[in-house]
Amino acid sequence: MGFSIILTEKGGPTQRLDFDAEEITVGRVDENDICLPKGNISKKHTKIVVKDGKIIVLDLKSTNGTYVNGKKLAGPQVIQPSDTVYIGDFILNVEPPDLGEPADLADGAEQPPDAAEEDAPVYIGEEATHRGAGRPAPLAEEDSTPTSAPGKLRMSRVAVTTPSPRPASAVPASNPPARARAGRPAGGDSHPASVPDHGRTLTLVHDRLIEAMDLRRLDLDALGKQELRDKTEGAIRQIVGKMDAAGELDAHLDRDELVSDVLNEALGLGPLEIYLADDSVSEIMVNAPSEVYVERSGRLERAHKGFSSPRAVLGAIERIVAPLGRHVDESSPLVDARLPDGSRVNAIIPPLALKGPALTIRKFKRDLLTALDLVELGSMTPAMAEFLDACVKARRNLVVSGGTGSGKTTLLNVLSGYIPSGERIVTIEDAAELQLCQEHWVQLESRPPNIEGKGAVTIRDLVRNSLRMRPDRIVVGECRGGEALDMLQAMNTGHDGSLTTLHANSPRDALARLETMVLMSGMELPVRAIREQVASAVNLIVQQQRYADGTRRVSAISEVRGLDGEAIEVQDVFQFRQEGFDAEGRVVGRFLATGLVPAFYEELQERGVAVNMDVFQPA
Repeated sequence: MGFSIILTEKGGPTQRLDFDAEEITVGRVDENDICLPKGNISKKHTKIVVKDGKIIVLDLKSTNGTYVNGKKLAGPQVIQPSDTVYIGDFILNVEPPDLGEPADLADGAEQPPDAAEEDAPVYIGEEATHRGAGRPAPLAEEDSTPTSAPGKLRMSRVAVTTPSPRPASAVPASNPPARARAGRPAGGDSHPASVPDHGRTLTLVHDRLIEAMDLRRLDLDALGKQELRDKTEGAIRQIVGKMDAAGELDAHLDRDELVSDVLNEALGLGPLEIYLADDSVSEIMVNAPSEVYVERSGRLERAHKGFSSPRAVLGAIERIVAPLGRHVDESSPLVDARLPDGSRVNAIIPPLALKGPALTIRKFKRDLLTALDLVELGSMTPAMAEFLDACVKARRNLVVSGGTGSGKTTLLNVLSGYIPSGERIVTIEDAAELQLCQEHWVQLESRPPNIEGKGAVTIRDLVRNSLRMRPDRIVVGECRGGEALDMLQAMNTGHDGSLTTLHANSPRDALARLETMVLMSGMELPVRAIREQVASAVNLIVQQQRYADGTRRVSAISEVRGLDGEAIEVQDVFQFRQEGFDAEGRVVGRFLATGLVPAFYEELQERGVAVNMDVFQPA
């Protein structure tokens, strides 16, 4: 059975490759049928199988992955001729064999001489392109004439071609068997009817697992985690084995992968387990059981796998919140929680979530970022990092402002690291995320109401209580409401050097939002009194922003200089000026010092404290 591959190098040439085989491999070394000698290609990267009228693509555990229509493969996938396969810097389109019987081969006619050479590797890129046995031949002269050796073609470069109907001299496909045509829809616009949906298979195995062993009635404490996992895996393998023997499973379905998927869904977080283990994934979003998205490098992509049912998503949510003493049900359909590694979790279920239970996980980084890391990532300059270090050590009150997912908590963690180790720190959060390196640290977390609607402990309650704990510094993970008034009062009553975050799009918006949150406290204060509180409590606002290309930067560091009439005066000390985009869509810009020297720097100089004034010199 023959098929063709249209291979295009990104920004480079296109080549049509014909094969007389059911499967081929693509990789960096010459043992593959297609050799792509590039650094982002693994030795054995991808396998392509064309059998029984189906095109199947399988990633061979490559480092950089194989993508179909921009989505990373997590297992074997049946594709259509219209689908596009991405491997490193190369794009592949697979043309299946013609279902009709070629006239010149119907009666066993002899194939053209090239056909016998189809099992030899094809080299693309910096190597020669040829068909024939052995390693790639040396590059030929510029005119790329064939050598005298039968079946070998040496070219100085890949010819740029446009995919077109196969020429008469190309290798024809062998006559496909009748079973290849059975069940294949006309036009090839959808998957063959014989290929079962992975989700349906997963649900079927899961249902039979529940029949075989009721996980809810097992004594989990007596069994232990590992024993329970081993027992469950054994039961799943028995079920899959019986289904395989009965012919209920598709021939191309990876049995080990199916067992792993069912096991994760029964005892873990289902398809999310592979993304939780993937360090390149920063956020996981479940919109509906079959709609799972992940964020990589600031960009969203749809995950290849989903949950088998709404019940499976709900089970994953319950496994997250139950150890924390929280619950989720129809009367309390939303919950905030965290994973054991510190990852932040938000879940919301019907009737509020119309498409089924929704889940959002913001992953906690195992390796905490430092100021040096942020400088290397381009989030700020060394001068800005040095200035923020001086601000924290000089006990300035800082507010980190920014939008959702802009990196506020990461920056707050970095700023907290500047606090001297001899000081007592109290951190207050809704879901504990901060990880401080200091030893003298008290970590507090709010508590939602219980199933009876009682027992809630809010951020505001904890801020008030922290004032009785003799703190040197108070760090509030995020101000959202009335606790802003208590935070401002703490900053104004001897607790200098406090830190917090809030949602706002600019430093001026941050001040306006602080005013609004103070009004939410229920205290009937005049606007001027509130502004006086804000102006005297907050010294600096650090604005964090996420840009269109997914990068996160400190877009401004602004000093609050007090009241000017009825308005609070705020001026930028540093700012990021965006200048456009490069050819790859990345944001281009530069950090600038405005030349403004904050008032407290002058005070430090007067007290004889050594400070670096060069950081304020405009570039």
